[in-house]
Formats: sequence, structure tokens, C-alpha cells
Amino acid sequence: MLIYMIRHGQTDWNAEGRLQGQKDIGLNDTGRAQARLNGEALSRLVADKVTDFDFVASPLSRTRETMELARGAMGLDPKDYRTDERLVELSFGDWEGHTLDDIRAISPERLKMRSRQKWGFIPPGPFAESYEILSWRVGAWLQSVEQPTICVSHGGVVRSVLKLIGGWSEKDAAKCDIHQDRVLIIERDNSRAEWL
Repeated sequence: MLIYMIRHGQTDWNAEGRLQGQKDIGLNDTGRAQARLNGEALSRLVADKVTDFDFVASPLSRTRETMELARGAMGLDPKDYRTDERLVELSFGDWEGHTLDDIRAISPERLKMRSRQKWGFIPPGPFAESYEILSWRVGAWLQSVEQPTICVSHGGVVRSVLKLIGGWSEKDAAKCDIHQDRVLIIERDNSRAEWL
């Protein structure tokens, strides 16, 4: 199954290096431009086959706005897509809104624990998740995809896809750059995940 996935465009918190997690932070102007450019790239990729694709996004505002701007750049009705809760970013718990420097000052030992085993680390606070926990719901979503799909989601979700489909190691998936200005092509049946 073919999936084109993009990460939401930049937010002010991304630019400031703050952990967003499930906080509902909107796009900034750079993020809006990235969303439009990704929409133009997707338009070239799907060309006259666009009606074959399902369009799905995380329900957070930054992913919905990215999807709407991308669809607009594709010449499509911006609102004609669906959302799926399984695509929401992982929760960073009490660390959401903080930079790594903030956390280093407050809780240096916990940050060291995270750097040693980033994939399995659960931050403090209620409902916090590790990348491993996130990958369970992302895996369930991947198995539910029944037609070619264009998906807008988050960095952690993309990391999970790289591990689950692309065969990346936990360490590599947890530490790689997740682009906001490129499209990831996923071929679920061929275990391929590659940035275009």
C-alpha cells in the first residue's frame, strides 16, 4: 500500500526547540509556506490519480492546517479529508512546552536516562508516552490503511513509521531529523520508507 506522509509545518515551538507533544500549537508563517510547498510536491507525485487517495491527518490544529494548505495547493477542497486519533503526536507529559535546556536544569538525571534509551523512555507526568508506546497505535493505523493515502502527522509518528516499515533501528529512528519540508514515501507491502 502506498502512503505519502508529511510532517506538519513549523510552529513557533519547533523554532524555539520546545517539546510540543500533544499541546495544540498552530503553524507559523514558515510552517504555512512548507505546507503549501509540500502540497505542490504531492500534486506532482499523484497527478491525475488524486481521486484514488484517502486523505487523513492527526486531529491537532497544526496538522489540520498543514493538510488544508497542502490540499489547497493541490487544487482540492481544503476541508475534504478525515482525522484519526491514532496519528496524534506522543505525549511528553510534564515536559511539554519546555526546551531540553529547561529540562537539563530541572531534571538532569531524567534527561540522561532519555539520552541512553530514547525509544523506550517515558517522560514524567500523566499520560506521557515513549516512542515504543506511540508505535503501537501507529502500527494499528498502518494496518488499517486500505487504499493509497496522503497523511499529515507529527515527528514521533514519522519516527514510528521509519522503524515499523523502513526497518530503522530504535536508535536511528529516535535520533534522525524529521523534515517538515519534504515528503516521505511509504510502501507498506515492500517495507520501504524513503524521503523524496
